[in-house]
Order: sequence, then C-alpha cells, then structure tokens
Amino acid sequence: MQVGVINRALEQLVSNVVDALPRLITAFVFLAVATVGIKAIMFVVRAVLKRSLPGESPVYRQFLGVIVLVFLWFGVALSFLSIVGLTAIAASLGTATGFLALGVSYALSEMIKDAVAGVYLLRDPDFNPGDTIKAGDTTGEVAAIELRKTRFRVDGDTVVRANAAIEERWTKVESGS
Repeated sequence: MQVGVINRALEQLVSNVVDALPRLITAFVFLAVATVGIKAIMFVVRAVLKRSLPGESPVYRQFLGVIVLVFLWFGVALSFLSIVGLTAIAASLGTATGFLALGVSYALSEMIKDAVAGVYLLRDPDFNPGDTIKAGDTTGEVAAIELRKTRFRVDGDTVVRANAAIEERWTKVESGS
C-alpha cells in the first residue's frame, strides 16, 4: 500500500516537471538574451552619460548608471517570474516595490531635495569653489560643492549648509563689495 502511494507521488512529480520544462527552458533562454541585452543597453547608457556629462565627476555618472541597471534587472526579474508562470507573484512584487519606493522617497525627500539642488549648483557657472557667496546668514568663500551639501570658509572656520537651502536664494559677492 505504501509503495503504491510513493510510486503515484513520484509519477506526479515527474509529470509536473515535464509539464513545466518548456516554461523553464523559455525562462532561462529569456535570461540569457536579457543579460546580453542589458549589457548592450548599459554600454550605450554609459557612453551617453559620458558624452552628456563630460565635466562631471565619474561618481555621478556611475550613480545614474547603477539606477538604470537596477531598473533593467528588476524588469527582467518580473518578466522571468511571469514566463515561469508566477504572474501573481510578479504583479505583487511590482506593486509592493512601487509602494516601497513611494515610502522611501517620502522619507528621503529632504535628501533628494538637497541632491537635486546640488546638481544645479554644480552645473551653475556662477557658483564655483573660490567664489564668495552670501546664502542666508552665511557669507563666505565656497570651499567645496558636494552632492548634498556645500562647505564655506568663514573666518577660518568651515561652515556646512544643505544645498536646498543655498539653492533657494544665494548671492554672489563681488570682489570690491
């Protein structure tokens, strides 16, 4: 009696594996093609970033490239799950990731604001290290402009201000003033 149950379970297992084999083969072929496609897309993305942001630090270009790469691989992972037959899981992961991204972006809104302002300040031709700038109650020489903050030299001290606060309202102090 017990041998018959084991035999039926093994037959069912083999039958299920045989039925799933075409989907699994298709999914792994898709992964291979997607890997080659992502490598080609990333080659183009890196070239475009290098050409469109020639004076920027390589860290910024790498950061943008990593963001694109993560989105591409996430799309491939969801597609892989759909091909294998796990569409409900793929849809759930996509929705959950959207909510997670929304929560993270809300939690990091100040940091995102500083980073965006930092990009604008880095690209502004009138705001450079060595310039004397008045931002709010701080007047000093710009020592360094980073992605999220700017460092000023004020009376021998270093004062650090968030880029969002600086970018809202700043004035360049001319040499004779």
